[in-house]
Amino acid sequence: MKIYLLRHGQTTYNVEKRYQGTLDIPLSEEGRAQLVRADISPKKVYVSPLIRARSTADILFPDAEQVVIDDFREMCFGIFQGKNYIEMERDPEYIAWVGEYCEGRCPGGERKAEFCDRTCNAFVPLVEEALENGEEMLVIMAHGGSQMAIMERYGLPRHDYYHWCGPNAGGYVLEADADIWHKDHTLQLIEEVQYIRKEEQEVEKGRKEA
Repeated sequence: MKIYLLRHGQTTYNVEKRYQGTLDIPLSEEGRAQLVRADISPKKVYVSPLIRARSTADILFPDAEQVVIDDFREMCFGIFQGKNYIEMERDPEYIAWVGEYCEGRCPGGERKAEFCDRTCNAFVPLVEEALENGEEMLVIMAHGGSQMAIMERYGLPRHDYYHWCGPNAGGYVLEADADIWHKDHTLQLIEEVQYIRKEEQEVEKGRKEA
C-alpha cells in the first residue's frame, strides 16, 4: 500500500515565515493558483480540520470524500502564533524556547513531544485499518509538522524531525508493507511529490539551488 503524506498549499504566513500553528489561515491567492489536480484519484482523503489543508485537498482531489481528523491539526505555538522570528528576536520567552531547541512548551501552546504523540496516535489507526481492508493507498493532507512527526518516527531512511518538512502542496510517498509494519512500524520512502504547476516547480528549484 502507498501512503501519501502531504502538506497544504502556500499561505501568506508561509511567505512571511510566520508561525501559523492552529490559526485557521487560508491559502493565498498565489498559493491557490499554483495548485494542480493530483495524478492519483483516492476515494477518501484524511485531512486536518484547518482550512488551508481542506482547500488544498479540494483542488488536488476534487472527487474524493474528505474525512476530517482533528488531531492532524498543526502544532499549537501558543503566543508565538502569527509572528515571525524577526518580530520575536528580542522576546525572552521565544529566545528561551529556541534555546531548548524548540523542545519545551510554547507559552500557551504545546510541547513538540505532545504534538508528535497526538499526530502519530491519529496516524497509526488509519494505517492499520487501510492495511486490514486491503486498500491500495492512504492519502493524508495536513501540515509540515504532521510530516515531520510521522516521518521521524516511522520513515525510512532515518532522519531527524526537521529534515522532513516538505514543500507546500508536496510531501512523501511511502510504501507500507503489512508484514514489515506489524513487525517494526517502519515505512519506506519511495518518492517525493509536489502538486504545483511546472513553472512554479522550476522557480522553487532555482531558489533551493541559489
